[in-house]
Amino acid sequence: MTSRQGSSGSSLPVCWEELTASDFPAGVKRAKGVCLLPMGVIEKHGPHLPLGTDVMAVRALAVRAAQQEYAVVFPEYYFGQINCARHEPGCVSVRPELLNSLLQSVCDEIARNGFHKIVILNGHGGNTQWLHFFCQLQLSERRPYVVHLAEPRMDEETRRQLEKMRETDVGGHACEMETSGMLAVRPDLVQLDRAGDEDGSAQRRLKGVPDVFTGIWWYADFPHHYAGDGSPATAQKGELALNAAARALAKILRSVKRDTIVRKLQDDFHEKAAAPVRARRTPTRR
Repeated sequence: MTSRQGSSGSSLPVCWEELTASDFPAGVKRAKGVCLLPMGVIEKHGPHLPLGTDVMAVRALAVRAAQQEYAVVFPEYYFGQINCARHEPGCVSVRPELLNSLLQSVCDEIARNGFHKIVILNGHGGNTQWLHFFCQLQLSERRPYVVHLAEPRMDEETRRQLEKMRETDVGGHACEMETSGMLAVRPDLVQLDRAGDEDGSAQRRLKGVPDVFTGIWWYADFPHHYAGDGSPATAQKGELALNAAARALAKILRSVKRDTIVRKLQDDFHEKAAAPVRARRTPTRR
């Protein structure tokens, strides 16, 4: 898969690491200052998928979207929240106190290289709440850039089409749909014959403790770090889902490029936050 954008006639690669230093400024300009940061983790994905499934899949999605709406795609970022898989071989779990500071430092470096809009694309369910919190932390101090968390939604037509094609009604991790995605992205790394080697059904070992949340919930339900059944996966399902997600993400990139209000609101907020007592207020309507 080439990372060069084809539809617009540009020969600039979309992948950060494929740009030469002399072409990099042109990439920033063509992207209108937008950098796409796809994120995942290194963790077990059932008995049949590679450890880097999340990052491989989310970066493939980012590249497809950037080929439709040019943006520079940051290199693989593996350092997310994955404490719940530390009992499995191959997991890389960064210390909690490093998660925010490392990602913030990376965002600072992206901005130092000319980007003023950073769009994070999450490929790992265990990152979701943390990344929402990370975006809220951007209000802790003034920065010369804006961080967006892209949350592309599949169109209804594709969703209905995939529902008809699905052969399982449970999932969540290394399941039919995630395995289908990897068959579309890296079929050479999928060992589908192993998909039935472990049980991916929920064990419900916390059913006696209802209406509470505990960090051990995932291990309690899925001790094999496998949720669902990847056996019925096909590349056709994966391609359909990936193309739909790429279209949705490209639409997000276009809206981020056009936007001028988020930065203005962010700057206005920080000006008032620096001196809240002296800040000029908009009169309250009676």
